[in-house]
Amino acid sequence: MITPHENPAGIPTALITGASGGIGYEFAKLLAKDGYRIIIVARSADRLEAIARDFADRFGIAAVPITEDLAIPGAPDSLYAKVRELGLTVDILINNAGIGSYGLFAETDLQTELQLMQLNMVSLTHLTKLFLRDMLPRGRGRILNMASTAAYQPGPLMAVYFASKAYVLWLSEALANELEGTGVTVTAFCPGPTNSGFKDRAGIHESGLFSGRTMKADVVAQIGYRAMMRGRTVAIAGLWNRILAFLTRLVPRKTITRGVKAAQTRLHGVR
Repeated sequence: MITPHENPAGIPTALITGASGGIGYEFAKLLAKDGYRIIIVARSADRLEAIARDFADRFGIAAVPITEDLAIPGAPDSLYAKVRELGLTVDILINNAGIGSYGLFAETDLQTELQLMQLNMVSLTHLTKLFLRDMLPRGRGRILNMASTAAYQPGPLMAVYFASKAYVLWLSEALANELEGTGVTVTAFCPGPTNSGFKDRAGIHESGLFSGRTMKADVVAQIGYRAMMRGRTVAIAGLWNRILAFLTRLVPRKTITRGVKAAQTRLHGVR
């Protein structure tokens, strides 16, 4: 595997969280193909090592695996310190890591949802602040925060997840406005249901949202990657998802919320 000091000077560096599979892996692959040195972050050390070796062999880039569980408070500081110890400067930050949960709020596991909030919101915010402060003096940098089409409406049976993605969307839009003219951009990326490992980890096999057609992770990543590189503030993956997001502005909120619940319960009739 190529180590950081073996990589030619001046090669830009991208850090991707949740890079062991799904959309995060596809983001990492796109960046590796484009010649970026990549820092891939996830909980699975073995999987990260295998990806790093594969990318180094295939693309001839420095691939640096860092194992961190960003659902644990303090993990963002630990990750940032490791990057600094390696002497790396992050030019692109992709906050992709996230989890979901499914079920009636009164019955779902509290610890799982506290971890969800830590990972989806707190660690994302923490990492954005740490690396943004390094980007600003250089006058350049790109940040992509993984939101979701879930951000556009309340989500019965996935109440905490939908709320967490609304936070990411609004935070990212506000930061993008604050950063105008600095050379640093923030993109909120909003995929819909995607064929990735998210469904399995979230335990949402009962949700009707994943019973129909879903987008492929590589296609979704390409859309988000292009939007980030163009400095777009918000990007929604897929025409149908863009239409649905637009409709939430026109349809009464109560009607939208009932519609989400109906979609969530389509398979098993949860009440």
